[in-house]
Amino acid sequence: HSIYERVLTSMKRIITVRGMVIKDGKMYAQRLKTGDGENDFWCTPGGKLDEHESLLDGLQREMIEETGVRAEIGKLLFMQQFDDGENEFLEFFYEIKNADDYEHVDLSATTHGELEVSRHGFIDPKVERVLPECISELDLENLGSQDVSLFSYL
Repeated sequence: HSIYERVLTSMKRIITVRGMVIKDGKMYAQRLKTGDGENDFWCTPGGKLDEHESLLDGLQREMIEETGVRAEIGKLLFMQQFDDGENEFLEFFYEIKNADDYEHVDLSATTHGELEVSRHGFIDPKVERVLPECISELDLENLGSQDVSLFSYL
């Protein structure tokens, strides 16, 4: 079977939303907790949609849960499609316009931050390991003016 056929027959599709907070050429990112420490990569805040939840409502909920900050959501920047061997993921990455509000995130004031996040802050994705890897190749200063792309890893 092709990967595409495998996805259609056995994998569950999970839709996630993620916020791209960019300031001075750096990106707000998180290292997530694992059972024995933390992930070995940085990622943008966000997560899985609830059943019947819209993309924008889900992104706002996730940003508040993980950062305590109400996001000013801008345009859709890019999408990513991949599978992890068990599930297929379709991720939507949105511009977040109020980057200054993410300078002093207090995880203790969030519902999920302390449970899920080990480290957070503005990082340089060209120096740090970030997933998806395509982020390290983006022109962060001009993200909002670029066309939407789909990065597919199926």
